[in-house]
Amino acid sequence: MRHVLKRAGRGAAVALAGAGLIAGLVGCTGEILGNGDKPGAAAPAGTIRVTPKDGAKKVRPDDIVEVRLPGGRLERVEVTRIGNATKTAVEGQISDDGQLWRPKEGTRLKLAAKYSVDVVARDGQGRRAARHTTFTTLVPDHRFIGYVQPENRSTVGTGMIVSVGFNQAIENRAAVERAIRITSDPPVEVVGHWFGNERVDFRPRGYWKPGTEVTVDMRLREVEAEPGVYGLRSKTISFTVGRSQISHVDAKARTMKVVRDGKPLATVPITAGARKHPTYNGKMVVMEMHDVTRMNGATVGFTKKNGKSEYDIKDVPHAIRLTTSGTFLHGNYWTNPKVFGTKNVSHGCVGLRDDKGGSSESPAGWFFDRTLIGDVVEVVNSKDRTVDPDNGLSGWNLDWQAWKAGSALG
Repeated sequence: MRHVLKRAGRGAAVALAGAGLIAGLVGCTGEILGNGDKPGAAAPAGTIRVTPKDGAKKVRPDDIVEVRLPGGRLERVEVTRIGNATKTAVEGQISDDGQLWRPKEGTRLKLAAKYSVDVVARDGQGRRAARHTTFTTLVPDHRFIGYVQPENRSTVGTGMIVSVGFNQAIENRAAVERAIRITSDPPVEVVGHWFGNERVDFRPRGYWKPGTEVTVDMRLREVEAEPGVYGLRSKTISFTVGRSQISHVDAKARTMKVVRDGKPLATVPITAGARKHPTYNGKMVVMEMHDVTRMNGATVGFTKKNGKSEYDIKDVPHAIRLTTSGTFLHGNYWTNPKVFGTKNVSHGCVGLRDDKGGSSESPAGWFFDRTLIGDVVEVVNSKDRTVDPDNGLSGWNLDWQAWKAGSALG
C-alpha cells in the first residue's frame, strides 16, 4: 500500500520522539492514508474537527485553536510547537463531555512556529480513531525559517539523513547551506544536496558508524536568503547514531531479512505490492513510527468505479513510514495469514502479519520493537522503479558524486 502523510508520530521534522499511540491523519481530507483490503474498526461518531485546518499557514497568535468531536469522547489531545530544537506543549483541557479541547485561557501561539495537533478519540463502543494535523503561524515580513529532522537528542539508525525544510523558497542557496554546519565524532565528511529550493538534505558518503555523535548547528539568523529576506533564528540540535540495522525486502521471494550490526537477526515472511500496485525498489529510511494509524485509499486515488475508497482501515497497527508519498511497512491483521511469504497483495506497502490491536508477539510487533528512526529498509526484485531520492529520506539511492553535485557550494 502507498499513502500520503504530511506528518505523524515519531520521525517528522523535529519529529515526536518515540512511537506513540497517536497517529496522523492526512491527505487532502486531513486523514492518514494507507492500504488494505477491508475496513477496520469504526471511527468515533462524527468527525474529529481540528481548527486551524490541516496545513494552514500564516495563523495569527490569537486565532482559535480547538478540537471538536460531535460524538464519542476525546481520549487524548496533544498540541505541540515543533519548530524548535525541543518540543513545547500547548497547555489545554478537554471539556467534561469529552467533545471539546481548547488551550488554557490566555494562551497565544508563537510567531514563526510550526505546530502539530495529535488526537485520539473513541466512539460509544470504545473503538479508537486518530487524527494528526499541522499548521504554521505567521512569519514576520522578510524572514525565513528552517525545520530540521531528526529530533534533538534522539538516537537514530545508521541511515539517518539530516533534512532541513524551509517555509519559503530559498534564492541564495549557497549562503543558507554554508550556514548549516554539521560535525560528528568521529569526524566524517558531510555534504548537502538540494531538492528544489525549499529543502536541503545532508549525509556522509556511507552510512554513519554506530556510536557517532552528530551536531547540527543551524546559524540561519540574519542569513540573507534573497534580497531583503533574512533568517529569523539560529538553533543547534544533536543526535546519536545507534546500532546498525538494515532490512532487506525481497519482493519476489516475499521475505525480509533483518541484519543487525552485520549479522542476520531474523528472516520473516512479508507481502509486498500486488502487480497493479508494486512496491518501490531501493533504499528507504524509516521516517516515522506509529503504534496505530488510519489508512484510506481514496486520499491517494485508490477508488472504485462508484467513487468509494478501495480500503479504509482505521486501526492499522505497527505502522512504519518509509516515504513521503506513503510507502509504509506495517502490521496486517485483515489478510489471510497464509498470504505472508506466498503472495503480494498490498497497494505498494510491505505488510507483516499482525493481530487486531497490534501484538508484540507478531512478526510486525517484533520488528516494530526493534526499529529506530533512521534504520534502512532496502527493497529488491519488485516490478516498480527505484524510489526517487527526494521521496522521504531516500537520498542513499544517489551515488556520492551525484549527491555532491546537488550541493550549492560546488
